[in-house]
Amino acid sequence: MYDFGPFKFESKQDFFDKAIRFWNPDKTRFWQKAGIDLVIGRREGYFLYDMSGRRLIDLHLNGGTYNLGHRNPELVETLKSALDYFDIGNHWFPSVARTALAESLVNVSPGMKYAIFAPGGAEAVDIAIKSARYATKRRKIVSIIKGYHGHSGLAVATGDDRFTKIFLSDQPETFIQVPFNDIDAMEQALKGEDVAALIMETIPATYGFPMPKDGYLGACKALCEKYGVMYIADEVQTGLMRTGSMWGWQAYGVQPDIMVTAKGLSGGLYPISATLVNDRAGGWLNEDGAAHISTTGGAELGCVVAHKVIEMLQRPELVANVGTVTEFMAQAMREMQARHGDIFTGVRQKGVILGLEFSNHPEGAVSFSRALYEQGVWAIFSSLDKRVLQWKPGVLLDPETCRDIMDRFDAAMPRARELLHQAGKAS
Repeated sequence: MYDFGPFKFESKQDFFDKAIRFWNPDKTRFWQKAGIDLVIGRREGYFLYDMSGRRLIDLHLNGGTYNLGHRNPELVETLKSALDYFDIGNHWFPSVARTALAESLVNVSPGMKYAIFAPGGAEAVDIAIKSARYATKRRKIVSIIKGYHGHSGLAVATGDDRFTKIFLSDQPETFIQVPFNDIDAMEQALKGEDVAALIMETIPATYGFPMPKDGYLGACKALCEKYGVMYIADEVQTGLMRTGSMWGWQAYGVQPDIMVTAKGLSGGLYPISATLVNDRAGGWLNEDGAAHISTTGGAELGCVVAHKVIEMLQRPELVANVGTVTEFMAQAMREMQARHGDIFTGVRQKGVILGLEFSNHPEGAVSFSRALYEQGVWAIFSSLDKRVLQWKPGVLLDPETCRDIMDRFDAAMPRARELLHQAGKAS
């Protein structure tokens, strides 16, 4: 019997059967077929515990949601204290918590004027697109092929066919996609002077963290200025100190007109996201502040947690730790490539954002993800490029855990080779 307070299951298989029956059949079966039988029970810091008690080091972090760790004690206490005074609040009225968080976000985001809140990243992207359309009086949106910006109505149309066609959400006449790192293709898309915005993740996460070429992001911004297009920086996975700067666009010296943050802003405890806009993109807030409303957008409990998140991320000791973990991982990956270069073929890194390339099979990272899982490390492959493993150390990761991770990485290699061999034969 597995007992989770009000939730009880006779066995792990009983749980899986009910997940298939009542929740999501395809997702549940996918992970079982992939050999990942994870059902998260207890969680703490950068560790997950399967419902059966097996410990995993978390290098997925749910896309950076657990940037500061699972159930970070300082954030848990912040939320508990907030419950003595706050609840979701009422979106119609000025709010102490929302205003304080908005001020904090604007203060760490040069060039931004207002913060607009939502419950999650996709809605924040919708707000960004609507703000750009308001400012430019244009409709078209440019994004990159294999990009990803969430699953809501406008956001999903900027993403990969996998997420649009199933719901008849593809709109190729309005949402235009170009290859990443191809500045000529970008200019072709922007020069018609009918585009409202370019939206890009500073480093495209779901595509496997391909790094922007030197000068590419700056050239994209210059083209936006040339053709009157608003530049939207999607910082959902690259923000909050993960590049070594508060925002990824700061690390590359590019000034957006609009930016989006989510996931880690919640501290992993209370859903919240934000769209930050400059004066022009935020003009609608002066004309009709209720043009976009969200009952749970900027829920006051979430604002209190997010305010603490921003404060924690500015602490000198945390900033220094990001640098330490960055350097450790860079050196450790060089050593692993020297030892296992036959299958581990490349590293893409900016700060604690890493994409690990397993290029001798089109789904090489799937095999390595499973081998790591069996060694007690959870890192997920990129959905849109399964040669690449997403590797996301937390910003508070300690040296002992870093070393443990790389020992397990090394130990996983024989099993990875075996799984890759099996995958090669099957294909």
